[in-house]
Amino acid sequence: MKTKAVRLYGEKDLRLEEFELPAIKEDEILAKVICDSICMSSYKAASQGTAHKRIPDNVAEEPIIIGHEFAGEIIEVGAKWQNKFKPGQKYSIQPAIYYEDGPVGVLSAPGYSYKYIGGDATYVIIPKDVLEQDCLLSYEGPGFYPASLAEPLSCVIGAMHANYHTTPGSYVHKMEIVQGGKMAILAGVGPMGLAAINYVIHRSDRKPSICVVTDIDQGRLDRAAEIYTVESAKANGIELIYLNTGEGDAVAKLKELSGGTGYDDVFVFAPVPAVIEQADDILGFDGCLNFFAGPSNPQLKAQMNFYNVHYAYTHIVGTSGGNTDDMKEALEVMSNGLDPAGLVTHIGGIDAVIDTTLNLPHIPGGKKLIYNHIEMPLTPIADFAEKGKTSPFFAQLANLCKKHNGLWNIEAEAYLLANFEALNQ
Repeated sequence: MKTKAVRLYGEKDLRLEEFELPAIKEDEILAKVICDSICMSSYKAASQGTAHKRIPDNVAEEPIIIGHEFAGEIIEVGAKWQNKFKPGQKYSIQPAIYYEDGPVGVLSAPGYSYKYIGGDATYVIIPKDVLEQDCLLSYEGPGFYPASLAEPLSCVIGAMHANYHTTPGSYVHKMEIVQGGKMAILAGVGPMGLAAINYVIHRSDRKPSICVVTDIDQGRLDRAAEIYTVESAKANGIELIYLNTGEGDAVAKLKELSGGTGYDDVFVFAPVPAVIEQADDILGFDGCLNFFAGPSNPQLKAQMNFYNVHYAYTHIVGTSGGNTDDMKEALEVMSNGLDPAGLVTHIGGIDAVIDTTLNLPHIPGGKKLIYNHIEMPLTPIADFAEKGKTSPFFAQLANLCKKHNGLWNIEAEAYLLANFEALNQ
């Protein structure tokens, strides 16, 4: 079967190519990729080429397919896996496969290391490395884009699970956020911050009593409040507060909102020293600071109050991804109604992948969602209505998104996949 894919040949050398996939082996699966969400990690991999720890040294001769936040349908199943997977099943992939005997070692991952699997392709071969590590995950919910966004959501889920707290006199850590505790999400209205708010509101087993979300951009705060409303949080037992920390004494205001106690769980979603120090300043007794944001500066440093570390038991953790259990939880909560559409701000086709990937830091907004079987320029959802003045196709997409508070949605996805030929008419 032929596939069309974006392949990496070296530093900033991405090429959209069509080529033949080999027949699958008995321990492999052939799959159709419907969509892929472009991640900043793909930008880093494409920018660094072989200097990236997951990219093989021989990509100039054996290029790899990029993209690791993808979903689709199973087409053909090798004999070894026919008792577990069937053609027609929808799937998502956990890319962090931790496979010690793979062709490129323990750091190998779809989207970084393989010739025949990656998110920015029409068809892929899922190798034994993924299957034997139980990293091909079935998805039973509606549509495809939620499964594509399961990987970024799993990172948020993993962060919540990684927080810990202590009991005086005991050395056993109590993992997780504090049930009924006080939470702050700093610089929290970017794509991953929105995912965190969504998960906190909809989680059924554990949640804070108050969650304060901050940013210095009032427009972004207002949009977040439209998507994840104070009322919806209240209905789920959470006092949700959006706070602009761009003016005045932010630390004093945050402490005031906590009732003067400080916060049990503080998440930092921007690799900015001032934000990290602000998080440390608002920790309560036994408070846990989770540094979630991935810095590009290997020398990033910030001050921390070590008096409080000693006497107030404050502590810090850092997470940089979710594990397979987190992915399974993400798929489960989405199958049960959590919609990650608030992450998505742009839609495009496979022809938009190269420019989008190489310029990702300079494209504003949230997640850029690619549908691999169509050709369409990367387009902000906010621009659909304007384009709809001259295009019935975009007019209908705009109407469908308007029905859902301006967000991408299952109806819009279905319309796109059924009618994309109208783009060229």
